Amino acid sequence: MSFLQILGQLATGAGYTILVTLACIAAGLASGLGIALLARLRIEALDRLLDAYTYVFRGVPVLVLLFLVYFGLPGIGLHVPSIVAMMLSLGLIAGAYLAEVFRGSFAAVDPNEIMAAEAMGMTRRQILLSIEMPQILRFAVPGMLNEFTTVLKYSPFAYTVGLPEIMKQAMALAATTLKGLEIYLAIGLLYFGIYKLMLFLVRAIERRFSVPGFIRL
Repeated sequence: MSFLQILGQLATGAGYTILVTLACIAAGLASGLGIALLARLRIEALDRLLDAYTYVFRGVPVLVLLFLVYFGLPGIGLHVPSIVAMMLSLGLIAGAYLAEVFRGSFAAVDPNEIMAAEAMGMTRRQILLSIEMPQILRFAVPGMLNEFTTVLKYSPFAYTVGLPEIMKQAMALAATTLKGLEIYLAIGLLYFGIYKLMLFLVRAIERRFSVPGFIRL
């Protein structure tokens, strides 16, 4: 089997890898942004709960949490599909990191703009959607891209819960062909290609919503 044939066979699992990565990124964005928004309510009991969430989930290994969700929850009668288990484990951990990214982005918004909007009679919801959110998402791009890359690097754990992504197919192929060097080199190339595609898309979105004259440090 040639190297190109190996690449072709492994590429069939790339769709699952991309699906898992995007699903976990979506879960991470939703949980991270939700935490950052809830933190702005300045409720002491809620702040303690959110701090506990970020503290715990930033310290738990992804694989341990994945096994806890997928293999542990059935012990109490909760059977979680593989893709949902990945979203709950990797997505929640990514959300704990993204929450800090979004908190920093909120702090970077000029408070004078908020005061001016309030003076104009804008509601809190209008200020959030029209003034804060567009800037927050721009400020958060570097941090989000870094966390997206981390999610992609952890996506091979999906093979442990039965998802036929690249790593699972590679292990099966290596067992039948005994060409481990070529196969795992092909995996590296495929993951690098997915990463470059993700980088291209994020940069395209960043250019689309960039502010004219705004210089990113």
